[in-house]
Amino acid sequence: MPDLTPATLSLELGVSQKRIRSVLREQFGTLDPSTTRWSLSEEQANFVRMRIARRGTNGTRFTLVEGDQVLRRAVHGAYGGQQQGGIATPKSLGEIFIFTDPAKGARYGYDRFEGLREDGSYSYTGEGQIGNQTFVRGNLALRDAAVQNRVIRLFTVQGTSVTYIGAFTTGTPTYRFETIPDTEGTLRQGIIFTLVPISADVSSLPAYGGRPVASAEISEWTAPESSDVVIAGADLSPIEERVVSRVEFELQAAFGEWLAENGTPPSRLTLPVGSTRIEPDLYVKSSGWIVEAKKSTARAYVRTAIGQVLDYAHVANGLGWAAVPVILLPGRPESDLLELIGRLGIITAIRTEDGFDLVDP
Repeated sequence: MPDLTPATLSLELGVSQKRIRSVLREQFGTLDPSTTRWSLSEEQANFVRMRIARRGTNGTRFTLVEGDQVLRRAVHGAYGGQQQGGIATPKSLGEIFIFTDPAKGARYGYDRFEGLREDGSYSYTGEGQIGNQTFVRGNLALRDAAVQNRVIRLFTVQGTSVTYIGAFTTGTPTYRFETIPDTEGTLRQGIIFTLVPISADVSSLPAYGGRPVASAEISEWTAPESSDVVIAGADLSPIEERVVSRVEFELQAAFGEWLAENGTPPSRLTLPVGSTRIEPDLYVKSSGWIVEAKKSTARAYVRTAIGQVLDYAHVANGLGWAAVPVILLPGRPESDLLELIGRLGIITAIRTEDGFDLVDP
């Protein structure tokens, strides 16, 4: 059971933890420098209860901060909402609470499509244990959260306790469908939501796919499929987006073939960073090239490629891997962008009729 803390009292009394800590300091002094948080005795807790009750409260408000661990029943006692299942919609706040239990979810295979992604988003499996998941109740609330301006608050579950991770909203795409097992092991359609943090400490979340990577890993590279791309949930995706995505996949495949013909076949490189993994489009071990491909030479795409490839190289270097950043483009970018790329020490690989031209920094 969690200790009695300002977080616990904030749920009980409906006031901010800052206010509770202020009352504690007034009566009991400041914390010892070696102590990082209040762990309250019943005497201290009762004093706070009496003081707050005498001064009054400000009504219902969300009072937990990232990292707080409390009993789940205390959360529902303070705000309401469904006490069973993974999604709760407390009417007192108009927000959405979602709960994830990585250990329990792994037993059913939910961890395959759940976890922290390399772009910082969090994939969350919808509710519904038997049969295809549909957009009713909690799943419907999550799908429409951004449109209805509702904050999503994520908790991880540890037995009867929960840890508050932070506030999220839905990303792009809002959801996708994947084949997942139900509690009886039967395969069915599951809804995987894309969540992005507003204010959250994601360091304790498991990596996407449930398998943490402790060190960088090299594996065989396979050219991506260049058939029409269907983005999840995406009748949502216009045909133009699918076509331009196909351009990027074809570009990667052609460059991989060109590398192999020149005796430098590409590999996959998976890099651990924080509690997630990131992976460039290609890695050439013999030269240390870390390659990020983009489907267009437009400024927005080139700027994104610069940031991504420098991040990959930074992480790889920190792990002791040789890393030379390379941007792969379907054509020649504007001259000022090419100058910028060179100044940053990045190689540009440009597709031509005969293969690829390399522009060294």
